[in-house]
Amino acid sequence: MICIIQARTGSTRFRNKILNKINSLTLLEILIKRLKRSKKIRKIVVATTTLKADNIISSICKKNKVDFFKGSEKNVLSRYYNCWKIFGKKNEDIIRITSDCPLSDPKIIDSIANLHIKKKSDYTSNTILPSFPDGMDVEIFKSNLLKEINISNLSLEEKEHVTLYIKNNKRFKKINFLSKIDNSHLRLTVDYKEDFELIKNIIHFSKKNIYIEYKDILKLSKKKPQIFKMNNFLTRDEALIKGKGQKLWIEAKKVIPGGSMLFSKRQETFLPDLWPTYFSKSKGCYLWDLDDKKYLDFSLMGVGTNILGYANSKIDSKVKSVVKKGNLTTLNCPEEVELSKKLIKMHPWSSMSKFTRSGGEANAVSIRIARTFSKKNKILACGYHGWHDWYLSSKKKNLNFNNHLPSFIKDGGIPDELKNSVFIFRYNDFEGFKRLYFKNKKEIGIVKMEVSRNELPKDNFLKKIRKFCDKHSLVLIFDECTSGFRETYGGLHLKYNVNPDIAIFGKALGNGYAVNAIIGKRNIMASADDTFISSTFWTERIGSTAALATLKEMKRIHSWKIICKKGIMIKKNWKKIFKKYNFRVQIYGLDSMPTFKFIDIDRDNLYRTFITKEMLQKNILATNSVYLSISHSDILIKKYLDNFEKIIAKLSFFAKNNEQDLVRKMAIPQVNR
Repeated sequence: MICIIQARTGSTRFRNKILNKINSLTLLEILIKRLKRSKKIRKIVVATTTLKADNIISSICKKNKVDFFKGSEKNVLSRYYNCWKIFGKKNEDIIRITSDCPLSDPKIIDSIANLHIKKKSDYTSNTILPSFPDGMDVEIFKSNLLKEINISNLSLEEKEHVTLYIKNNKRFKKINFLSKIDNSHLRLTVDYKEDFELIKNIIHFSKKNIYIEYKDILKLSKKKPQIFKMNNFLTRDEALIKGKGQKLWIEAKKVIPGGSMLFSKRQETFLPDLWPTYFSKSKGCYLWDLDDKKYLDFSLMGVGTNILGYANSKIDSKVKSVVKKGNLTTLNCPEEVELSKKLIKMHPWSSMSKFTRSGGEANAVSIRIARTFSKKNKILACGYHGWHDWYLSSKKKNLNFNNHLPSFIKDGGIPDELKNSVFIFRYNDFEGFKRLYFKNKKEIGIVKMEVSRNELPKDNFLKKIRKFCDKHSLVLIFDECTSGFRETYGGLHLKYNVNPDIAIFGKALGNGYAVNAIIGKRNIMASADDTFISSTFWTERIGSTAALATLKEMKRIHSWKIICKKGIMIKKNWKKIFKKYNFRVQIYGLDSMPTFKFIDIDRDNLYRTFITKEMLQKNILATNSVYLSISHSDILIKKYLDNFEKIIAKLSFFAKNNEQDLVRKMAIPQVNR
């Protein structure tokens, strides 16, 4: 038989997982060495992808004297078929192993192979009805089936999951290989860091024997059960449970880089394979997915855009009325003048404004204006400010954006010449701020920062920044795309009585309609006439109309007070719940957008994923942050908190116990292999 190992380095949860080393050997090498002990395997071939990142896999194969094949990343079925055409023999059966199962046992493989031969089966596996640990998975099938199903009219799922078509087709003879004792609750596969740590411990406690047999692993699980608890929170792959949204996401990634226009809306950010991903309609704080399933949104509420709720009738009616009259013409819309006056009146320190459609654009415009005025190009920045070159250039210095962007964010396309144009300082670190300035003061003319996001200002931090900027003639820009209108009627800076030279508003300003504003002092904003800042769609009237209607409704009901009150309630209850079940967490963020994270960094992602999955089963979209809206009534908040407490109680039990029947109910999905 030929054994084809499916291998790639890409993984959403745990990148390059098969390259992690134990005893100086990568997980892939350990797997190859173990498989070489099988008596039924004639040849081992590693089937990887044509991606440049996977070239290292071919190097590992050469080093370990096994063949390799490079094929399609997504169409794994074609990769197997083409691999077999080169290395397989006529009528030879194929053993399928995935590279994230480094402890695959050659004796189990040989036993399944013997059964396959004896019963003359088309497909034999120990995964149809799992009784072996996840990570001991073996599939054996006739090679002529591979040819047959490869040319069939298959779905994307069937191309991605090699044997799915066989398993779902009744005309094939299939046999399941059962263990005498059900150990399917154990995880010996590697999808998370916790999985890798378990494998490492297993080998360590077996005197560094990479050839430890399955029976000895079971003995170790009884002798040292504590080490097997570290990945109890994961269950077998649920990737095949897909609705229309999940299927469309697969299509999206083929035609849209990253799958989505917004990084924060990627399926992988929330729950790979199970997140609804796409909506069909929305109202209040409810969403309906493409399968017409209704969800209560206690997560991002349009990534902070919908303080007045989804599809607010008052805002939508105003927009509809102007759309009937025409949205964009050769002439300008009068609404932009009215909106400009409105924002300036709310912020008396300002005198002029500019409008854009997106926050990234608004941030870039503010920088262009400030540079034109100050005649200096370099910037001191704090917080998150979008995707434009001026901001991401700080990535060239290997900075982590003070945790506002994931560390794996790349800086492709950003000129190296911009490397030292932005200097990142930490919030509430005034001494650090001063050190950065005096080290580069000749070229720095701008300070750009969020008023507050995850921390509240301490020791007059904002006032010190303002005074310092005045003393050294620096343009102070407050980015309030996120914080605006959440705690005051206007910018958050009004609460702290610290006025910038330029302020930016977005997200909530149009309650879901695209409009962002840059307001500032006249002498600085007038510098826009000394450069070129212009865009056709900045002159459309929907955004300005929506903003005017939104501001009117916010003022009428004092929406910022409503959502802050709701957020304080959630923070208070989170604290009680986490304390009750002995979880150490940090609760932070603006009251209107409360956030939590687990102090145990190694468990944080795992725990949050569990919460998201369990909440999804209750038809509630939930992460570790809640962007509140006026539509989140007290009754709905109670429903959210009641479900949240039940899930935390369940999580607490799993964190402390290792009982098999309950572990099987664990519901965190794994990443596609």
